[in-house]
Amino acid sequence: MSKTEPTTICQTPTPGKRPTRIAQWKYEAVRKAIRKSVPRRKEGIEFQELPELVARALPPGEQARLGSVLWYTVTVKLHMEVTGELERVPGASPQRVRLKR
Repeated sequence: MSKTEPTTICQTPTPGKRPTRIAQWKYEAVRKAIRKSVPRRKEGIEFQELPELVARALPPGEQARLGSVLWYTVTVKLHMEVTGELERVPGASPQRVRLKR
């Protein structure tokens, strides 16, 4: 990431964890893919399924440019939880997520 490239600071809901800075285009690409992949339904989807769904939802060629789809999916997912865009389904095990808005 160059010093002139726009970035997004991704927060995490874990107390004491420091935020992560990622390239803005990567954040937006993964966020859009998450929004395409995660339903608003009550039961949501299993978190384990999310990285593969994100990889499929990325535009052609983006996956190679992105790097680790798993790492970026987790980072953006946590930030989306902090901003209230995504939530974990309470009481679900294994972890499930759904869109809030």
